[in-house]
Amino acid sequence: MADSYKSSKEAFVSGMTGSTVGHINMVSAVAMSSIALHSALKSRLPISKSMNFATEWLLLVAPMLLSLTLFASSPGLLSLILLFPTGLLLLIPARESGTPLPSSSDYFLRPSSSASIADQTMETSSSSSGSPLSAIPPLPSLTVYRAHMMIMTILSILAVDFPVFPRSLAKCETFGVSIMDLGVGSFVFSQGVVSAIPLLKDPAYLYTPLVPKATLVIRKTLPVLLLGLVRVILVKGTDYPEHVSEYGAHWNFFITLALLPVLQVLLHPLIANMSIALLGAILAFTQQWILSTMGSEEFVLFAPRTNLFSANKEGIFSLPGYLAIHLLGLSTGTLLLPPSPNYFRRQLKALASRRRRDSNAIGHPLPQSNSAVSSIHRENDKTATELCSYAAVWWILMGACYWTGIGGGVSRRLVNLPYILWVAAYNTTFLLGYLLLDLFFFPSPLSKSTYSPTSKLKVPKDSARLDAVGTDHLIKQLPKAPALLEAINKNGLALFLLANVATGLTNLMIPTMYTSDIWAMVVLGGYALGVCGVAWTFRKRRIWRM
Repeated sequence: MADSYKSSKEAFVSGMTGSTVGHINMVSAVAMSSIALHSALKSRLPISKSMNFATEWLLLVAPMLLSLTLFASSPGLLSLILLFPTGLLLLIPARESGTPLPSSSDYFLRPSSSASIADQTMETSSSSSGSPLSAIPPLPSLTVYRAHMMIMTILSILAVDFPVFPRSLAKCETFGVSIMDLGVGSFVFSQGVVSAIPLLKDPAYLYTPLVPKATLVIRKTLPVLLLGLVRVILVKGTDYPEHVSEYGAHWNFFITLALLPVLQVLLHPLIANMSIALLGAILAFTQQWILSTMGSEEFVLFAPRTNLFSANKEGIFSLPGYLAIHLLGLSTGTLLLPPSPNYFRRQLKALASRRRRDSNAIGHPLPQSNSAVSSIHRENDKTATELCSYAAVWWILMGACYWTGIGGGVSRRLVNLPYILWVAAYNTTFLLGYLLLDLFFFPSPLSKSTYSPTSKLKVPKDSARLDAVGTDHLIKQLPKAPALLEAINKNGLALFLLANVATGLTNLMIPTMYTSDIWAMVVLGGYALGVCGVAWTFRKRRIWRM
C-alpha cells in the first residue's frame, strides 16, 4: 500500500508541461500588488504596532497563497481586488514621515558604525578600514524582492503536493515554464545579487590570492553542503517520494547552492577584467553550445542511470547554467546596491589605473571620500534606468531564442540558454518594479534624483553639515521594508530549511494528493502562518550566519 501511494505521489508531480510566461508573470504580479496596497496603507494611515504581524501576514502573505491556489487561474482578478483599495487610498494625502534632523552643533564629525543593506549586515568603515563605501542605507525594494521570492518558494514546495495547486505551476518534466521552475533560478539569482556585497566593500578583494579566498568560502558554504548530504540520507532512509529527474538520484538544490559561491571566487580574475554581465552571458551561451553540439542534452534526457555520474546527470550538467544565473545576479547587485549604478565600474577602473602606477597597490584600500555621508546618497533614477535596460535586453534575447528555436524551449532540467535568460529577465523586471514602487510611495530624501515634499527629513545641502549630522542618524530615518518581510529576509535560509522539514512531515502524516481544497487551504494557511510566526519571533537576530 505504501509503495503504491509512493508511486502515485511521484506520478502526481511528474510529467508536467507547465504554463505560459504571461501567466507566470501575472501570478507573480500579485506580490507586487500586495506591496502596493501595503505601501499605500502605510503612507496614508497609521498602523498599530500591535497589529503589525496580523496586518502584514494578511496583506503580504495571504494574497500570494491565494495566487498559487484558488486564484491561480485568474491572478489578474486578485491583483485588481488588491489594487482597488490601493487606488482609493491614493486619494488620501500622504502622511508626513521622518523627524527633523538635529542641527550640526549636536553632532561631531564621525563615521558610521554600521549599516544594513538587503538585510545583510555590512559594517561601515572609518577612514582606516579601507572600504571605499563609508555607509550604505537600507534598500527596501531589495528586501521586499528577496522576501517575496522566499515566500513564494516556501509556499510552493508544500502546495504542489495538494490538488488545489494547479499542475501547470508544478515543475516541468523537461521543457516548459512554471512558477516552481522559476523559483530555483530566482533563488540562485538572488544569491548572486547579495554576493556583490564583499566586492562593493573592497574591489581589491578580486585581486587577492585565490586559494585563501576559496578556502574561506568553502568553510562558509560547508554547512549548506552538509544539509544537502543529510537530505539525501533522510530521503533515501525514509523512502520519501522523490522526483529523480529534478537534480538526479543523489544531487539536490542544496548542493548546487553550496558550490556556486566557490565557483564565483575562481572566476575573480575574469570578473576583475571584464563586465560581469558579459561574462555571465558568455557562460550562458557556452552552456547552450555544450548542450546542443556535444551530445549533453541527449545524455541528460535519455541516458540510463548506470553509475554515480549518470545518476546525477541533471545536477552536474545544470551547474554551469546556474553559475551563469548567479553571475547575472551578481552583475545586478553591483548596479542596485551601491549609491550609483556606475559606482563599481568606476572603482574597478580606478583600481586598475592605480595598479598600473603602483605594483604594490594590490590589497591596499582605495582612497575614500572626505564626506562620511556622500556614499549614502542614491541615484535611484539612474539605477532604475539601468535595470530597465538590462531587463529589456534579457527579454529580447529570450524572445530571439523562442523565435529561432535555440535550446528547443525553456528547460529548468537542463538550465539551458532560454531558461537562463528567462530567470534573468524576470528577476530584473521585478526588482525594477519594487524599486519603482518604493520610489513612488517613499521617495528617499537622501536620493540625488528624488525628493519627498512630504518628508520632515530635510537634509542640509552643505556637505560639511551632512558630515556633522552623522550617517547613523540619517540611515535610521530612511524608509524600511515591511517588518514581516525584513524578518523573513533576515533568516531566509533557516526558514527555507524549516519549510523543507515541515513539508516532509506534512507529507508523512497526510495523504496530501487526496486532500480536498478546503482542508488543503487550512493546512497551507497554518503552514504559512507557522513559518512566518517563526520569522517574526526571531526578527531581531539571525538564526544562522554564513
